[in-house]
Amino acid sequence: MTWDRIEGNWMEYKGKVREKWGKLTDQDLQVIKGKREQLEGKLQQLYGRTVDQAKQDVDEFASSCKSTRGE
Repeated sequence: MTWDRIEGNWMEYKGKVREKWGKLTDQDLQVIKGKREQLEGKLQQLYGRTVDQAKQDVDEFASSCKSTRGE
């Protein structure tokens, strides 16, 4: 799945993001608002990931997502 779809349906996917990365708070998710770069930055900050590792983590997450709307 492309990140554009996740961003466009952020309310649908933010719970899955929270499940995957439990250190993210509700406030973090509110600030991120589906913005990939914001999520990557938070992963670097909270999990000590490098820029490349955070990008890869987000890529893997997006690839694993399937829309519940059948998109």
